[in-house]
Amino acid sequence: MCIEANLRLAPDMKNALDKAFSDENSELGKKILGQLEDNLQIADADEIPICQDTGMAVVFLKAGQDVHFTGGSLKAAINEGVREGYTAGYLRKSVVSDPLLRENTDDNTPAIIHTEIVEGNKVEITIAPKGFGSENMSRIFMLKPADGIEGVKNAVITAVKDAGANACPPMVVGVGIGADFEKCAVLAKKALTNELNSVHSYYEDRPVNAEFAATSGAKNGRKQPDTSYLADLQKDLFEELNKLGIGPGGMGGKNTVLGVNIETYPTHIAGMPVAVNICCHVNRHVTRVL
Repeated sequence: MCIEANLRLAPDMKNALDKAFSDENSELGKKILGQLEDNLQIADADEIPICQDTGMAVVFLKAGQDVHFTGGSLKAAINEGVREGYTAGYLRKSVVSDPLLRENTDDNTPAIIHTEIVEGNKVEITIAPKGFGSENMSRIFMLKPADGIEGVKNAVITAVKDAGANACPPMVVGVGIGADFEKCAVLAKKALTNELNSVHSYYEDRPVNAEFAATSGAKNGRKQPDTSYLADLQKDLFEELNKLGIGPGGMGGKNTVLGVNIETYPTHIAGMPVAVNICCHVNRHVTRVL
């Protein structure tokens, strides 16, 4: 999965890049998009990385509660898979063992691992190698509830505008809304692994009334919130961000972002966290179910 994610673009990303190329009205922007397409073809044919920054391995793992792991540590097994993938695939090793001492671990471990226990007897693994040109441009905003939807829009637009050419546009923008400081950032990162230009809420990702019915919410007669507004928010952000004119490679044009993905989660009455995790045009991710 590490090798595949670094060598080949996900189908939804390839389709978005093709569309951006056909729609681009800037001559220079169209040329840059054409070069990105050529790069993808060469990477696929020669089995070499799409980008020289093969990223820090981010792993999202959903383990069915009926699964029992045997034979050792799950964390060690994941890191061994990352080590083997980055070594066998001749992928650049970009992880240092200490943030200040800066000594390379030489095998791109440890990975960033997010685990979730879910129903069932399967294990879903998503790996998303994240380069730091775009990662460094990511932001988190602790907004006030009164800031509302316009506050969210302004936060996302500010983050993308400030990123400019540094995030290797056209970008994919993952937006997390709600939860608390650290969960919000995870939502934004997870959003990048979803189908392009999609929205996911805490309630939409679950069978109707399943988890909600097991809480005091349904017992007190409350209905699940109507989160259909998220689709309009995603569309508005996509349009507004592409009006910034940053364009492919930061050289100007109509395609500043290829997509905006949103994840939301319930939050505290006194706050409204918003995280913006920016990714470059490759937005690498691969998912497998065992």
